[in-house]
Amino acid sequence: MSVGIVLVSHSALIAHGLVDLARQMAPTVALVPAGGSGDGTRDDAGIGTSFEVVSAALAEAEGGDGVVVLADLGSAYLTAETAVDLLDEDAAARVLVVRAPLVEGAVAAAVA
Repeated sequence: MSVGIVLVSHSALIAHGLVDLARQMAPTVALVPAGGSGDGTRDDAGIGTSFEVVSAALAEAEGGDGVVVLADLGSAYLTAETAVDLLDEDAAARVLVVRAPLVEGAVAAAVA
């Protein structure tokens, strides 16, 4: 079991790039990007956040011990918090949305 990390950004490229960076330092940690306003893939050119992408990332990152969520800007936090609010009570209790600098926080969380 492990704690997964979801990185929510308005840019899919930032979310995926940050996963690439953190994965170099912590290759065994479940790091899941959730960026952009479209489908969340690296090629997603839309700027914004997607409730569906964040919700899917939360499910993917859950490794049994919970999920930590970091985000880049205010509305990304709102999207993440809404996704958590709509989880069942047990799942929501295992998710922590952290207000920390995205790059530094992601790397620190991954290597912790």
